[in-house]
Amino acid sequence: MSEVRYLTVTALTRYIKRKFDVDPHMQDVWIKGEISNFKRHSRGHMYFTLKDQNARIAAVMFAGHNRQLNFQPEEGMNVLIRAEISVYEPSGNYQMYVKEMQPDGVGNLYLAYEQLKKKLEKEGLFDPARKRKLPKYPTTIGVITSPTGAAVRDIITTLKRRYNANIIVMPALVQGVNAAPSIIKAIEEANRRKEADVLIVGRGGGSIEELWAFNEESVARAIFTSTIPVISAVGHETDFTIADFVADLRAPTPTGAAELAVPHISEITERLTQRNIRLLRSMKEMLQSSSRRLERSQKSYAFRYPQKLVEQKEQQLDQLMERFYREGRRYIEHKRTNYEQLTAALLRNHPEHQLTKAAERQQQLTKMLTKEMQQLLKQKQLLFATAMSKLHTLSPLKTMERGYSLVYDKEKELIKSTKQVSKGDVVNVRLTDGQLQCEVSKIEER
Repeated sequence: MSEVRYLTVTALTRYIKRKFDVDPHMQDVWIKGEISNFKRHSRGHMYFTLKDQNARIAAVMFAGHNRQLNFQPEEGMNVLIRAEISVYEPSGNYQMYVKEMQPDGVGNLYLAYEQLKKKLEKEGLFDPARKRKLPKYPTTIGVITSPTGAAVRDIITTLKRRYNANIIVMPALVQGVNAAPSIIKAIEEANRRKEADVLIVGRGGGSIEELWAFNEESVARAIFTSTIPVISAVGHETDFTIADFVADLRAPTPTGAAELAVPHISEITERLTQRNIRLLRSMKEMLQSSSRRLERSQKSYAFRYPQKLVEQKEQQLDQLMERFYREGRRYIEHKRTNYEQLTAALLRNHPEHQLTKAAERQQQLTKMLTKEMQQLLKQKQLLFATAMSKLHTLSPLKTMERGYSLVYDKEKELIKSTKQVSKGDVVNVRLTDGQLQCEVSKIEER
């Protein structure tokens, strides 16, 4: 068998690990069992084995996850965990990597709590941006809780001690199968009545089963749709319910909710006292400043001699009126001068005036052109007469008038020598009044 067909241990282990890692069912597994072989590393990691009656599996919970635990895992403890399954390559063993852990006994409720929490968070019911601010000085506080529990007494006592506000107790069941509808009814009734400025919804501490009404989806949605700001006050400081995440503000205890709902009367009194002191100081400073201004006014020239001041102002008014009239006339004269200059310029540039000037200019140019043309014509006529005289003097016709003639061959070329013709040739003799066709009968050379 060829050696190529064999796998190394590392390759096989890696292949198996990859199978675990890509399987979605192995990435978020809920398991319950008993802890054994529990060890806590010096770096905070926890190593243990989770077992039941028939099987066991190694598990590790790193410090980044286990520091959120609100209990101490121990040997032999039954727990409910959420983990992912993978392979630890160096030893080839598969094991659980734990993300969350809860004591067993509330497993189903805890699973339902986590699932609803994820659902509502995804829908945006926990978004801090939608949470409303509480009024600083509420006049009426609505309390939705059991009328017989310790929580309502703590809330009322705290509210009366801190602030003089109206308290409306809206009784509701806070435990049992009918608790959720009772809480929802009270919230809806408070929103219909619109008397309360703030609602405190809660109860005292208890187990997860006892607090379960505040983990119901219907209660969460009633708090979310309430138009009145809601303070959630469920259980003790370490207890968290779905209502705490949806409410506009979470209080660690019912007493804490009352403290958050209203300011303390002593704080308001102190603030009012300080404001009163500041107001009195400001008023005193204002009165002092006004008194100094009054004294300056009483000592002023105008206050002591009003008649003289009036006479002086009358004289100033006369001077100002004269100046006003003088400047007015000067201004009008300046504008009139500008108007006349603009009118003259407009007339100078009027189209009719421009046309008249253009017509006069045209007449002048026409006269100048005619005169120049006449002079040029006379010059050309004189030149022409001189040239004609010279041409007439040199013209062959003038020579022929004196008895000369011109002889041409049959090609109409002028014959200037006896060598250009032969005996018997026909030539043309041109005279002043016509031409003769002759035949050469004899040639005599000189």
